[in-house]
Amino acid sequence: MSPVLSWNLRERSSVIYRLLHILDCSLVCAFLWILVYWYEVPWSRYYTWLEVVVFVVAFISFQYFQLYRSWRGWKFYREFIVIVQAWGTVVGFLLFYFFIFKISEGYSRAVFILWSLATPVVIFCSHLIVRKLLRYYRSQGKNIRHAVIVGAGDLGIRMARQMEEIPWAGIEVVGFFDDKLKSREDLAEIDKPMLGRINEVRDYLKVNDIDYAYIALPMRAERKIFRILEECRDLGAQIYLVPDLYIFGLHHAEIQSLGDMLVLNFNPDSGWKRTFDVIFSSIVLVLTAPLMLLIMVAIKLDSRGPVFYKHRRIMATGREFECLKFRTMAVDADQQLAEILEADQELAEEWKKNFKLKKDPRITRVGRFLRRTSLDEFPQFYNVLKGEMSVVGARPIVGRELAEYYKGNGEQSAGRYVSMKPGITGPWQVTRRNDIDDYRERVELDDWYVLNYSLWYDITVIFKTIRCMFSGKGAY
Repeated sequence: MSPVLSWNLRERSSVIYRLLHILDCSLVCAFLWILVYWYEVPWSRYYTWLEVVVFVVAFISFQYFQLYRSWRGWKFYREFIVIVQAWGTVVGFLLFYFFIFKISEGYSRAVFILWSLATPVVIFCSHLIVRKLLRYYRSQGKNIRHAVIVGAGDLGIRMARQMEEIPWAGIEVVGFFDDKLKSREDLAEIDKPMLGRINEVRDYLKVNDIDYAYIALPMRAERKIFRILEECRDLGAQIYLVPDLYIFGLHHAEIQSLGDMLVLNFNPDSGWKRTFDVIFSSIVLVLTAPLMLLIMVAIKLDSRGPVFYKHRRIMATGREFECLKFRTMAVDADQQLAEILEADQELAEEWKKNFKLKKDPRITRVGRFLRRTSLDEFPQFYNVLKGEMSVVGARPIVGRELAEYYKGNGEQSAGRYVSMKPGITGPWQVTRRNDIDDYRERVELDDWYVLNYSLWYDITVIFKTIRCMFSGKGAY
């Protein structure tokens, strides 16, 4: 939003957040003083000047990174990331300040390092206390903001229901605007009125105290969207566009820039996930190297043939890669399978349904142990390092599964599946694993992961996977 428009809008920043801005800067300075006192470092004019510089720079940096925007409905970790970015800028400036004036020897390194690392946590804790207090007041019907939703279709109704599910955000939906007035009946479930047609939004915002206006129109209604943006941005309400990413079947889309162009990225494999994959896989491969060497020797002694087994699986964008495993079957397993399925119709049906056999006669003695403990999948950490897989993700599947179960019969899951790398483990591994009878349930688990993955969930899955490795439940 331009500076001119900002002056024309009704001010929405509460006194609480203005005070919090000053409190944060004061807290940073007070925390420095406490650490200096705690470490019994003599106070000098260097620290006095540092307090002044820090207060000014922090005040500017915190404002620049918009620490005091409305965080209604936002998750805590997003606010913490912004705090780290803002404080990192302050620390960077201070290091430059020390270098230019060559005064670093005037400060305790221990105090400065501890202060630099711990301050974001201190600031976040103060924000957490304020947010908890605001949530309490909002739950009492105080500090409520009012919103209207432009568009009473599925997206608009979903938006209204989302507001009801997070009452602590303190946003009350007043009603809807839509050109299809007959949809009044559809709004009966959520008990919100139809306020008028879309071209009446401007007049309504002029005479009513509305804080937020959410545009929940389909993308094909770009003319109506542009008209609302042109006519209503100076009427006091903050305007938000709710993109209907659900029509593409993906939550994790993000806006990126390509030169002067903005592009919407539907490939949710974020940077943190790749960083986590590389670090975690490297650690596992190093720590388990002796164990993997023992497994390789055991496989060689148990049966003839190679140590590793390569199977073509589907990776991101629909390409195929060679998924590595320790060999758990006889060398001529594929030939044996054709004979087994031809001789036993019941086993043929089981294979057609699950692409696996619970009592597979082709599995070797060592292979049965490796499968029960999931140790046969450890070589896949090499696939992760190559960028073909993730530690946590959807199940690695073959092309036939993608065509028949994710894309066939009108299913829309194929696009979601190929938007991410498959995982060594995932929700299927920590629930019922191979005990799942309905293949559709497997597809739904993969869909759920792609739409809801997070770093914390990935870490949770890893711990649950370790537990499953010892129990061996559902593995064969």
